[in-house]
Amino acid sequence: MKLYNQIELSRENKDAEQYLDLLHDDYEFIRHQSGTSVNKEEIADLVRFMMSSDDLKIRSPRCIYENEDIIVEHSVMDFPDGTTEAVMTVHMIKDGKITRTETGATLIPNE
Repeated sequence: MKLYNQIELSRENKDAEQYLDLLHDDYEFIRHQSGTSVNKEEIADLVRFMMSSDDLKIRSPRCIYENEDIIVEHSVMDFPDGTTEAVMTVHMIKDGKITRTETGATLIPNE
């Protein structure tokens, strides 16, 4: 199964541990808001919270490109604070696991 499909399956199942298993031990997430980074251990609680929240919605997810080195995906996310963003996510792959994730987001005004 392609890695993107495994990401989507973990999201559909709201299975944070399944998602975290896809992350390399050297994982790094780059925050688009600040440019700061967090490691796998630091992101784990956030992933668990997001996957358990009924107030976070991921709409229209799609894989734009995937190979053995990179996954580029796009979705629209509705956040618990009422904001909605179009999110582009780039995952770098190493040894079959996600080693780095960077996002870019555009706020979608609520009407």
